[in-house]
Amino acid sequence: MKILTTALLATLCLSLAPLAQAQQHTFEINSTASQVSFSLGGNTHQVRGIFHVQSGKIEFDPTAKTISGFVEVAANSGDSGEKSRDKKMDKDVLETQKYVQISFVPKSYTGNLAATGDSTIEVSGVFTLHGAPHDISVPMQIHIEGSSLTAKGQFTVPYVKWGLKDPSVFILKVAKVVGIDLTLVGTVQ
Repeated sequence: MKILTTALLATLCLSLAPLAQAQQHTFEINSTASQVSFSLGGNTHQVRGIFHVQSGKIEFDPTAKTISGFVEVAANSGDSGEKSRDKKMDKDVLETQKYVQISFVPKSYTGNLAATGDSTIEVSGVFTLHGAPHDISVPMQIHIEGSSLTAKGQFTVPYVKWGLKDPSVFILKVAKVVGIDLTLVGTVQ
């Protein structure tokens, strides 16, 4: 009887092991389908543009509510539609020769992630811009359908406060905060 009980327990443990591990998910970000849009107000105009996501992978466990990974953006990929402005942004503001990447590393999240459909969570982590790390929290709307995952979030970056150069000149003044609209698209395993 003891051998039968031990064998049944071992079989039960082995059959439940995949379920216990099934909560860990990996979100592989598709860099060509993802982007970072930016908006910078000014006294006479509004500048809008995009940066390209270079790479990213996020691991998360909805049961344990853990998250880790990275999202990397090529700092020199900013495109506002005006080459001279983009050149000034690269050289004078972002200093992309020295600071090649902009990154975000998630550390935690609050809220509930549904296995399918829509969820709203808040992701906290470290945003590195111009070589300096900054703690931020970003509200995110998550949509999961089958193996497809889309994550969208909006936040602001006080770039002047964080030590970057103010590109304002003479009477052309720009805001000291840039709006970011993040869209990450990929597959979840």
